[in-house]
Amino acid sequence: MEQESQLTRLGLFDARVPRYTSYPTAPHFSEAVGATNFVEWVEAIPEGSSISLYMHVPFCRRLCWFCACRTQGSQSDTPVRSYAEVLLTEIALLKKHMPRGVTLSRLHWGGGTPTMLPPDVMRTVAAALFDVAPLGADGEFSVEIDPMECDGPRLDALVESGMNRASIGIQDFDPEIQQIIGREQGYDDTRKAVDMIRERGVTSLNADILYGLPKQSRERISETVQKVLSLTPDRVALYGYAHVPWMARRQTMIPTEDLPSPQERLGLYDTARKLFVWDGYDEIGIDHFARPHDGLSVALKAGKLKRNFQGYTDDQAPVLVGLGASSVSKFPQGYAQNAASTSDYTKAIRAGRFSTHRGHVFTDDDNLRSRMIEALMCDFRIDANEITTTFGISPTRLAEMFDEAAKVFGEMVEITPEGLYIPEKGRPLTRMIARIFDAYDLSKAGHSSAI
Repeated sequence: MEQESQLTRLGLFDARVPRYTSYPTAPHFSEAVGATNFVEWVEAIPEGSSISLYMHVPFCRRLCWFCACRTQGSQSDTPVRSYAEVLLTEIALLKKHMPRGVTLSRLHWGGGTPTMLPPDVMRTVAAALFDVAPLGADGEFSVEIDPMECDGPRLDALVESGMNRASIGIQDFDPEIQQIIGREQGYDDTRKAVDMIRERGVTSLNADILYGLPKQSRERISETVQKVLSLTPDRVALYGYAHVPWMARRQTMIPTEDLPSPQERLGLYDTARKLFVWDGYDEIGIDHFARPHDGLSVALKAGKLKRNFQGYTDDQAPVLVGLGASSVSKFPQGYAQNAASTSDYTKAIRAGRFSTHRGHVFTDDDNLRSRMIEALMCDFRIDANEITTTFGISPTRLAEMFDEAAKVFGEMVEITPEGLYIPEKGRPLTRMIARIFDAYDLSKAGHSSAI
C-alpha cells in the first residue's frame, strides 16, 4: 500500500516510457542511415571476432490480437518459401562483406513464427548462415517456437541444424483470457511441445508469459505460473502486456474495459514474481527470472548482464546483425534497421542491395546515456567511477544528473559517493528512473504503460 501511494503521489501509474531495449529507442531512428552505412559497419567488424545474429520471420498461421510485432498471416507455405529465398539472397549478400574468421556467439530466429518454415527450408537457411559465420565453441542457437506450429520433422531439422535453446511463447493458460486475446493454446499442447524439444536433447528452455492481460486476476495468473513452473523452464520472461492499439490495430479487438488498472497490473506482477522466487529462480532485471545455472544468472552475478532487442542477455558480442524484414542491427557505430514491410524489404534485396532504410549514428552523449540506462535496467545501479573513467564526464556533471533523479523520485533512489542505486522498493519504477537519463523527446513516441 505504501508503494502504491508513493506511485500515485508521483503520478507514475499513468506514465508511458520506453522498455529501453535500445538507446536511443527506435522512434528516434532516422533515414540518415542507409545501406551504405550498413555495408561500411559490417566491413569494419574485426577479423576473427565474435558477433551475434538475429533473423526475423514475419509470418504467422494465426494473428494473435495482443501482439504488436511485425507479422502477417499466411495459411500456406508459398509466401514463406518465397520469403526464405529472399533471406538466402540477403545472407549471400552479407557473406560478400563479412570479414574473415568471424564466428557467432548467438543466433536467434524470431518473428512471427519461425517454426512455420518447412524442415527443408530450415536446414538450407541454417547452413547458409553458418557458411557466413559458424557458431562459436560456446555459441547459442535459439528459436522461438509456437507449440501450435510445431512437429517432429521441424524440430528434427532445427536440432540437426544446431538449435540448443528453445523459446516457448505461452502468455497465459486461462481459456477465457486466451479467447479474448486471440491465442488459444492448451496446457497439454504446450507440454507436448516441451517434451518433444527435450526428447531431442535440447536442455535449455525459455518461456514467455504476460501480465496485465484482460480479465487477469491474482488467482488466474497464479494458476498460469504454477503450470509454467511444471514445465521447468531455465528462464522466464514476465512481460507487461503493452496495449498500444494506435500502433497495432489488431489490439482494437481487445476490450479496454477488461484491462486491469495500473494498480492491479502491479499486483499481478508482484504475485507472479513471488511465485518464481519461491520456486528458486533468480530475479534478472525488471522482468526476467532464471535458474541459478542459467547464463542470465551467471552473467548477473558476474556483472556482465546486458540488454538488447530480445530483452536481457548474457551475450557479450559488440555487434548484432539483423536479417529479414524490420530487423535491427547494432554496431559500435550505431543502429541500422531493415525496411519494415516485407514488400519493401524484398524489393531491395532482389535488386542486389541491403534494405537498410533508417537508423542512428551514435554520439558520445548517446554512448554515455546508453550505458547509464543499461546499468540501471540490468543492475539497478550506476557506478560513478565506471562512468567518469570510461566516458570522461566530470564528477560534478554526473552528480548533477543524479540530483535530478533524486528530486523526482526521492527515497526511491539512493545517492552515495559510489553512485546511484535503486533499492527494492523503487524497482517497479526502474524504466521511469531511466527516463531521467534519456536526452530525447519522448512526448510523441507513443510508448506503453510503465507499470
